[in-house]
Amino acid sequence: MATLLLVNGKAIMETGIMEEIYIYIENEHIAETGPLTDAASRFPHAEEIIIPKEHIVVPGFIDIHIHGVAGADTMDATPEALSTIAAALPSEGTTSFLATTITQKQSNIEQALKNIADYSLKSNTPGHAELLGIHLEGPFINAKRAGAQPKEHILKPDIALFKRWQHFSNHQIKLVTLAPEMENGLDMIAFLKKEGVIASIGHTDADYAAVQAAVEAGARHVTHLFNGMKGMHHREPGTAGAALLFNELTIELIADGLHIAPEMVRLILACKGVDSTILITDSMRAKCLKNGIYDLGGQSVSSIDGKALLPDGTLAGSLLKMNEALRNILAFTPLSLWDAVQMVSVNPAKQLGLFSKKGSITPSKDADIVILDEHFEVQRSFCRGKQAFSR
Repeated sequence: MATLLLVNGKAIMETGIMEEIYIYIENEHIAETGPLTDAASRFPHAEEIIIPKEHIVVPGFIDIHIHGVAGADTMDATPEALSTIAAALPSEGTTSFLATTITQKQSNIEQALKNIADYSLKSNTPGHAELLGIHLEGPFINAKRAGAQPKEHILKPDIALFKRWQHFSNHQIKLVTLAPEMENGLDMIAFLKKEGVIASIGHTDADYAAVQAAVEAGARHVTHLFNGMKGMHHREPGTAGAALLFNELTIELIADGLHIAPEMVRLILACKGVDSTILITDSMRAKCLKNGIYDLGGQSVSSIDGKALLPDGTLAGSLLKMNEALRNILAFTPLSLWDAVQMVSVNPAKQLGLFSKKGSITPSKDADIVILDEHFEVQRSFCRGKQAFSR
């Protein structure tokens, strides 16, 4: 039996921050936690890792909206691409993720879905970020709010097509971004709810009434709030305003300081609160690579000094890392570190129905653990009990 003992440091636990702790890991799971005291003598055969006192132990981050990193993209539809993503993400503290598709030809989407299903069965092993399923972003969206989604491949919501795709994915599609105002949109949302798939409002021109109808049909999520949607106006709340008002909706936030101004981040959190907010990266393949031209859904994207842009200047995903999102949210808002960790670990686990397995440092849960220094740089990451990254 592989055992590991992490000692010292301070840890973000479910109920607060604990100092001078131990975390005892057996194989893939957290077996025991507690105050340091005589931990070393109680677990004499465990491999011991001593954590500096100023370092912070946090539950692994869960990115529910990520297209790619380190030159690889979900839509590459190869096992090598998914392996590259899974190997790269622990360096930013992400220990599990939803592989995110983009609006593309049906055949391309189907290849990506089949590839994910195959990877999940054969290669989803400890020591790399765990692929938890698929975020299907598009093609059931509104061309008026396409953003970096290729307009020529947009389709109206189609339940029969979704059933086909869910079959190809081996039922790995966990979250679907769609525009509820499109023909069949509300029927699709009701169907997704019945199937246990999260319906997310995004890339949409929905007004307040359309969002209300979507919520009544079963929508429970909003894709990258304020980006790719109808904004707020004082005579029409729009998609964004409705997202702030409906308590049923959990929202995604790209906290890179580019997609949303820091002042708006404060406003969003004042309205939604910590418990209804999930930080995402929406990152594309250029993340972790030098400036240059990269592909996103068949489009050329320029990666220039931290920005990913289409030729017309449209933001095309991000180059954001999850530990940077955590650091930014603390800089943009008066929130505590404990609050910030809710948005990168606890809330995504709960939204995916996985909080019994992931999202906190709790006995019996998966040993997805990240050690940050005082500047929130990742020093080590463990994915299901196996070290995946060490600086």
